[in-house]
Amino acid sequence: MTSRGAEQTREHSQERTRDVPDRRPLLVTGVTAAASLALVLAAVRWGWLGPDMGRGDGFCEAARPGWVRQPANTWSNLGFVLAGLAVAAHAAHRHRLGLTLGAHPGLATAFAALAVLLGPGSMAMHATQSDLGGHLDLLSMFLVSGFALAYAVMRFLRRGPVVFAAVFVVAVLAGMAVHLRGGSVPVLGHVGNAAFAAELWLAIALEVVLARRPEARQDRWWALASVLTLGVAFAIWTTGTRGHAWCRPDSLLQQHGVWHLLCAAAAYLLFRHYAAERPREREHPAYRP
Repeated sequence: MTSRGAEQTREHSQERTRDVPDRRPLLVTGVTAAASLALVLAAVRWGWLGPDMGRGDGFCEAARPGWVRQPANTWSNLGFVLAGLAVAAHAAHRHRLGLTLGAHPGLATAFAALAVLLGPGSMAMHATQSDLGGHLDLLSMFLVSGFALAYAVMRFLRRGPVVFAAVFVVAVLAGMAVHLRGGSVPVLGHVGNAAFAAELWLAIALEVVLARRPEARQDRWWALASVLTLGVAFAIWTTGTRGHAWCRPDSLLQQHGVWHLLCAAAAYLLFRHYAAERPREREHPAYRP
């Protein structure tokens, strides 16, 4: 066989390898989805999360009799589960993960699993209106904002997963500490929401800085789509509170439910922004879309 023929054979072999999906992201995310949904539904059905303390009742929807107190605000959280599974399906093809995630594919799977957990976490609060459910709701939010912040810091400092893990843990613990301390702020309500927003804004600021760096090319459209979707979601969120003129407590179409669905879309778009990162100088075959 000539050297040219051998080179072509190697290229064809590499192409076949690239096209073989890695089933681990979908397996891990699917198990996370099934286990977390089963646990939260069992906890809601048998009252493991404690009595109704009115947590989340400020989001317009009236509490209904039965074991799911706010059905619209509860079941709309399945959007997060679907978003996480969509992330995992994309992550099954490593050549689609871009520069940093391609080097650390476990982070893509982690993001998929954390996106899924937003669903059961929020369901725990809206289905029961319990205190513990409220804590689980904020915890699931900080898991995602902590990921966004840690992933941005890791790339900003040009470090690896160890730095990511350290920042992630600090961000989650700091957010929960602010939440548990309690208090309220204008517009956002609970101070935990403000801590969540602060972590997201810091992550966005770092992404803007990273987009200006010479060594990596960012697809800014995915990031812009994510931020705009989140902005629209927040605008709708402000109309879905008790006392707002547009609040219809007995309707099954709730603004807060729309907020859940749009936030799920924003999380997926954020992941696509991460996965679109490419080397600026030259395209490496492992990172071709």
